[in-house]
Amino acid sequence: MTEATSVVVRRQIVVEAPLERAFTVFTERFGDFKPPEHNLLRAPIAETVFEPRVGGHIYDRAVDGSECRWARVLAYEPPDRVVFSWDISPQWQVETDPDNTSEVEVRFVAESPQRTRVELEHRHLDRHGPGWQSVRDGVGHDEGWPLYLSRYAALFTPGS
Repeated sequence: MTEATSVVVRRQIVVEAPLERAFTVFTERFGDFKPPEHNLLRAPIAETVFEPRVGGHIYDRAVDGSECRWARVLAYEPPDRVVFSWDISPQWQVETDPDNTSEVEVRFVAESPQRTRVELEHRHLDRHGPGWQSVRDGVGHDEGWPLYLSRYAALFTPGS
């Protein structure tokens, strides 16, 4: 493994949905597939909000009304791609210095009129500074992006 690839986590999944629907479900229903146990708040999450615009945020709102803004929307290009920051430190706390955050790019590629490949790249992980490898290992683990993507794909099964 080269240094260049070790600071990037890549995952992909194919969903049985047209391109536009795949994009819309990812952004409008992010809270439906984000695991509720992935929570930096002191109270259970009531909802996860993905603000669909550059300059927007992804944040969790707890049942007690408290909020945790853990990502910033850096690019929003429906239905092809979205890029957001990962404002979570190696200590799994909110990182307030944008220079110490990584980026997640999600691309939506039509494989057919009814199938879309979703390609996720979490890059610049070394920007998190000392201990950045724990962020890479966490997001690359089965309970990280693979869990998010499998839960996302499940939203396209009948009845979801």
